Amino acid sequence: MAEIRLNKINKHFGDFQAVDDSDLTIRDGEFFVLLGSSGCGKTTTLRMIAGLEMPSSGKLYLDDKDVTYSPAGQRDIAFVFQLFALYPHMNVQKNLAFPLKAKGVARAERQDRVLEVAQMLRIEHLLNRSVRGLSGGDRQRVALGRALIRRPKAFLMDEPIGTLDAEFREIMRKELRGLHDRLGATTVYVTHDQIEAMAMGDRISVMSRGKVLQTAPPMELYNKPRTMFVAEFIGSPAINFLPFKGTYAVGTTEIALNGTTVTIPPLHEELPLADYVLGARPEHIRLTDGAGLPGIVFGVEYMGARKLVTVDTNFGRVRVMAPDTLTVALDDKVRLRFNAESLLVFDKKSGRAMRSELMGENENG
Repeated sequence: MAEIRLNKINKHFGDFQAVDDSDLTIRDGEFFVLLGSSGCGKTTTLRMIAGLEMPSSGKLYLDDKDVTYSPAGQRDIAFVFQLFALYPHMNVQKNLAFPLKAKGVARAERQDRVLEVAQMLRIEHLLNRSVRGLSGGDRQRVALGRALIRRPKAFLMDEPIGTLDAEFREIMRKELRGLHDRLGATTVYVTHDQIEAMAMGDRISVMSRGKVLQTAPPMELYNKPRTMFVAEFIGSPAINFLPFKGTYAVGTTEIALNGTTVTIPPLHEELPLADYVLGARPEHIRLTDGAGLPGIVFGVEYMGARKLVTVDTNFGRVRVMAPDTLTVALDDKVRLRFNAESLLVFDKKSGRAMRSELMGENENG
């Protein structure tokens, strides 16, 4: 397999900068996810890795070999697209065998490798079927098989399950991750779905407007986001942002929200007089009858073992994840208590997370 390294990669389309000075290292055998909304540069990055687009500047390495301007055919990389790139006039077996036939692989070896891949993807019973009549999930398996049969150095996948319905997406998430683990392959996976990214990735790179904002394992992105954008993009229901203003010294463990004192992880840097934002995920807040931020229940959503309670406060609507056993109704007056160890503080102007006991001394470097 392969390590993939991007060094100061830029891509311009006229005056539009699609990728802005990206530095990434994708480790050998890693399942690496590029995550972001439409237009953030993730697919352009993937296409540059594949050799389908050339960078405007910067360097791209595959196993320490400079492949920045090497054509796609010389990179030994397999690309799986969102739309199924299959030949409708061929059956499944011929679709799988086509990449090997094009390379001149002997017929006997082609047959062995087709059967091997079909068994791996559990589609051996479909080999003689036309791809026209297959379900979306089975067609996606065939498309994956077309990539796997080449045994490339790396697999690049551009939202390969984005067109499937919710049930099939969940099934294919598990199958893709299981397949990756069995092969030990280097995989770069593009998606706009943070749940998909969190479920599958060893590490995730969050992108916005062509820039890589943060690259980390899923739980580090969730618990220690470096910016408000990352904090809001990762997690469902989304994080709550509560604005406040003040001056706070290094070591501060309390802030004031409109007269309500909230305990936070000790600050590792001074906060001069400015506008800040407290970040609190719904599961890090609880409803209480005692002291806390006052509010009125606006809505209650039942989610199985839990309830998502939306509370109107002086800081806007705050979402709270509560146990299903809690009795709460619309227009109830409640108070909110925050889990002090899990709160984040952001600079409102820059969006940067302030260093604290939770974030660590060098999390923002």
